[in-house]
Amino acid sequence: MGKDSKAVRVIAENRKARHEYDILERLEVGLVLVGSEVKSLRGGKGNIAEAFVKFIGGEAFLVDCHVPPYPQAGQFNHAPRRQRKLLAKRAELDKLAEKVQTKGLAIVPLKLLFRGAWVKVELGLARGRKLHDKRHALKAKQDKREMDRAMRQR
Repeated sequence: MGKDSKAVRVIAENRKARHEYDILERLEVGLVLVGSEVKSLRGGKGNIAEAFVKFIGGEAFLVDCHVPPYPQAGQFNHAPRRQRKLLAKRAELDKLAEKVQTKGLAIVPLKLLFRGAWVKVELGLARGRKLHDKRHALKAKQDKREMDRAMRQR
């Protein structure tokens, strides 16, 4: 029978984003890639830690996402940090662009993943955390971990 056609495999995850931002909304969008980029991502390589979304001419682009060159591509290889166009419905893009401009929010990539044969990016509409908010979140996470540990020992 083979593999499930809708299987999800995470390529890269932006763990720093969950610490730096409060994630308000999530959206999964497609990504325009060339063949050597897909081959490189199939090998499990890719980094979205410093990436962000930028709106240019009404279209959304993923900027600073690093996809290393595919060694067997030779002269047909891609630029590792090029801007990659995001694929989403016009209404979704307009709604996100409006929220970013009016409310001072940011759009950050959370995960880069394969959904079946397609490469997708999970985006988060985020509000930046202050230093004291980060400390509070870490304290709450640590308290929850200790409480779970105590419950398991009982």
